Amino acid sequence: MQTSQVAASRDRFLDVVRAGAILAVIAQHWTMPVLSYADGHLATGNALATPGWWVVTWLSQVMPLVFFAGGAANLISFRRASSTRQWLGARLRRLMVPVLPLMAVWLVMPDFLRGLGVPPQPLQVASAIAAQLLWFLAVYVLVVLLTPLMVAAHRRWGLKVPLVMGVAGVLVDVARFNDFGYIGYANAVFVWVAVHQLGFHYVEGRLGSLTRRAALTLSAAGFGVTALLVAFGPYPASMIGMPGAPVSNVSPPTVLLAFLAVGQIGLLLAFRPQLNALAARPGVGHALGWLGARFMSVYLWHMPALIVVAGVTVYGLGYETPAPGTVFWLVMAPAWFAVCGLVLLGLLRLFAHFEMQRDTGGITARTPQLVVAGLMISGGLLGLAAHGFAPLSDGIAHGPVPWVVLATAGFLLTGKPIPATVIGTRLLGRAVTVTERAALRR
Repeated sequence: MQTSQVAASRDRFLDVVRAGAILAVIAQHWTMPVLSYADGHLATGNALATPGWWVVTWLSQVMPLVFFAGGAANLISFRRASSTRQWLGARLRRLMVPVLPLMAVWLVMPDFLRGLGVPPQPLQVASAIAAQLLWFLAVYVLVVLLTPLMVAAHRRWGLKVPLVMGVAGVLVDVARFNDFGYIGYANAVFVWVAVHQLGFHYVEGRLGSLTRRAALTLSAAGFGVTALLVAFGPYPASMIGMPGAPVSNVSPPTVLLAFLAVGQIGLLLAFRPQLNALAARPGVGHALGWLGARFMSVYLWHMPALIVVAGVTVYGLGYETPAPGTVFWLVMAPAWFAVCGLVLLGLLRLFAHFEMQRDTGGITARTPQLVVAGLMISGGLLGLAAHGFAPLSDGIAHGPVPWVVLATAGFLLTGKPIPATVIGTRLLGRAVTVTERAALRR
């Protein structure tokens, strides 16, 4: 298929949503830090904790849009796939390949920084930040594993599916806020799968054909319910986690994010014709194509870019972030963004080609093996997100190595199937191969 035909077959609206979401994530993460360093300690604050700035997070918290666009893209690609096995294997490999260089670099980076004399506390902060965004991939892999089942559910029950998931999310929150805190993590599935399911309804449903008035009504309903739950419920006003806050809407996610998703999706759908026209411009279209081919790499490496800039300026040169909202902060923010952007571009030149390489090998692993592989990948990435990249010199068993091995083993399992002839059992204390078992039966 020619390039023009590929471009014509793509949904430009989804490309704009994905690009806008990743740019919003970068802008938020590069804006938030309030940093200073003294006496071996890196002080970290959050600019969005400034009184009244919580309202920004209602638009800058764009993970709902990422799952929405992901749901639409997954359904489109699933319809085109030759089989569930081929789709699942290709999806898992495409998600995991950009993570491999990140893990390789950050396995050795903490010890390298320690060798340069970086004190333990700033080193711990950097190692944790480099890994914490992997939570999204851990959850998204689970959503991918569920996609074939959710596509079947969508085609049988339609809009009832996200509604049921939303009700389940409400019940989870009720239990969570009544002293069953850990049950809240179930909403990592219920909330994000519900939003992912809305992407199906954009591709195969009424969401894709809403008039502007209907889309704005939907948006008002989503934001309105969100506001009511904040005003009269147990939910904080900020849609991101704040330092020292007793409750976070993100970790674990609350059902509030599902209503926020409805508000954000409706708002974007109201301006869908304008966004499509914007994407049709040659320069914008080229930028969307460039970013789309490097989406995961941009996501994974934008925080290491921030670490590099903060390490040089704050730790190395003694720079202190100005008070958020001041004139000096507004003046310095563009320069901060520019430097972080240049570092990110340099990192992408080194590592984005991993994501851009096309996997030409066919998926021969069977579906049960792919499911196990996906669970291993998700578990390994979640472990890294929770524990960070501790120095290997502190001990391999309790550091990142077990989680890296788990995720990498899952990736390897997405390739060729495990031959049945290597599966053995124990008989009278020794391994018996499949052939030997057949002989014993005779």
